[in-house]
Amino acid sequence: MVNVLELKVPPLALVFLFGALMWLVSTYSTFTIALPGRSAFALIFYTVGSTIVLAGVLTFRRMKTTVNPLTPEATTTMVTSGIYRFTRNPMYLGFLFILAGWAIDLSNLLAFAFLPLFVWYMNRFQILPEERALASKFSEPFTRYKRSVRRWL
Repeated sequence: MVNVLELKVPPLALVFLFGALMWLVSTYSTFTIALPGRSAFALIFYTVGSTIVLAGVLTFRRMKTTVNPLTPEATTTMVTSGIYRFTRNPMYLGFLFILAGWAIDLSNLLAFAFLPLFVWYMNRFQILPEERALASKFSEPFTRYKRSVRRWL
């Protein structure tokens, strides 16, 4: 049974949604914690996350394949070079780093609770359907790639 949420919500929209929810809970909860140097650490996470996202997008562009995460069946090339040698989902990994930076910035324990929820949602409703489409399109080469490169890190 295909779930109605599969490949329906653009991942960038999810980043904004999760970020807004993180802000909301941090605004109305008392689970604020003191994080020394939080601005510097948050900036590091924002920078690393943005760099990872950009590396993924540029590699896709270089290989002339679609960057649209809602239509994985439109993929023309299986990308395994560049950052894709280290992670199968660098754009989503970068988004996670950015959200982690936001949680650090907010300095609220409940904000951090949204990070595993983001990973779960992405795995279930975005990555698994993408992997099914890639397996259907690229068969054995994709299976080999899946065995050799981790989904996140």
